[in-house]
Amino acid sequence: MGWALLADAGEATKVVESTPLVTDPIGLLAILLSVLAAIFWAASHPTYGKIFKVVPSLVFCYFVPTLLTTFDVIPDSSPLYSWVKGFVLPAALMLLILSLDLPGIVRLGPKAVIMLLAGTAGVVIGGPVALYLFGAKLDPEIWRGMSALCGSWIGGGANYTALGLIAECPDKMFGLMVIPDVFVGSIWMGMLLYSSGYQEKIDRWTHANAEMIRDLEVRMTDFQERVSRIPTLANYLMILALGFAGCWISYDWGTKTANALASSDVGVLKSLGESIGAIGFKFILVTTIGILLSFTPARNLEGAGASKIGSVMIYLLVACIGAGADFRQIIGNEMLVVAAAVWMLFHIGMLLFIGWLIRAPIFFVAVGSQANIGGAASAPVVAAAFHPSLAPVGALLAVAGYVLGTYAGLLCMWMLKLVAGHLHG
Repeated sequence: MGWALLADAGEATKVVESTPLVTDPIGLLAILLSVLAAIFWAASHPTYGKIFKVVPSLVFCYFVPTLLTTFDVIPDSSPLYSWVKGFVLPAALMLLILSLDLPGIVRLGPKAVIMLLAGTAGVVIGGPVALYLFGAKLDPEIWRGMSALCGSWIGGGANYTALGLIAECPDKMFGLMVIPDVFVGSIWMGMLLYSSGYQEKIDRWTHANAEMIRDLEVRMTDFQERVSRIPTLANYLMILALGFAGCWISYDWGTKTANALASSDVGVLKSLGESIGAIGFKFILVTTIGILLSFTPARNLEGAGASKIGSVMIYLLVACIGAGADFRQIIGNEMLVVAAAVWMLFHIGMLLFIGWLIRAPIFFVAVGSQANIGGAASAPVVAAAFHPSLAPVGALLAVAGYVLGTYAGLLCMWMLKLVAGHLHG
């Protein structure tokens, strides 16, 4: 599969033509699972395992597939990646939420929401500042593409498309903005995953009160030990059936709900349907189903390994996300990537400043950021990296990010247009 590096917003220039070694979805699945198995084998090795005390295994699960893509072993896009993101992730969330301790999540308090809003503010402010600093060296119309990128960084793909259409972003510029989105976003997500291995040290250094998070983790661990048993074949079949049934129901009902609201004559309902979209409603529904089942005997399936199977799915998703990045795409678009990196630094700076003010644990900083930058596809992944029981927090914040995305994105687009007018008259 060939790939193109876009030298400017107006014209795509193919500079490298290459064919990955493996493109068949089954072959890709075998490679990614083999990579994950090798990483976890190495992590448990008495000698090689020392490396993973410095760099968490999840970081390797993310970046090793990226290197395989960069060196043309696997492609940067595949039906397998789309299928895992679209169907395996909701099933994984379903299984991780089954054992949910809802009272424990409620006791986490408002800091998670505050950090989500801080991350949104950083994106809205950082975009116009980055354009002001680097806009003279970029295409005069790049503000349209940056408007789309802003939508992606406050909610995800649905907002990327919506803001791009509102800004009348040309098709070729849509493609151009994928490069900083994937490259800068991938580096930042990798850093967030890395931070999960040092959460206690970071919280001690910042004097953050993470007592409620630790309490939730302990309660979940105690519950797992209490219901633990040797799983049977029937248990595994029930776990998989629940996971994918929840995925199917949420996918079907989520699409119907979004379409019904989007076609409504009531302005508020129409806006809600367009802002959240089918993807957002899918995650709302699968989270709701999982929460409801957590009050039933289905919660005891945790003792047969429900969250472990969900975690395997999450790790496969991480590998697929990592495989979607290709570091070669930075060539020819260095200035745009630099501008996006500065933009991201404003987002990070706002998060760290507000987090320092309210002494928020690094978990809230990480999930508040990824709920903006990655949306529902990756916020639960980052949350689960800290502890599987925290995945629902990432899912709920990501849904809130969808709602924020369009409205905060419109404000950012207006500011970007003003800056572009100032720079180019």
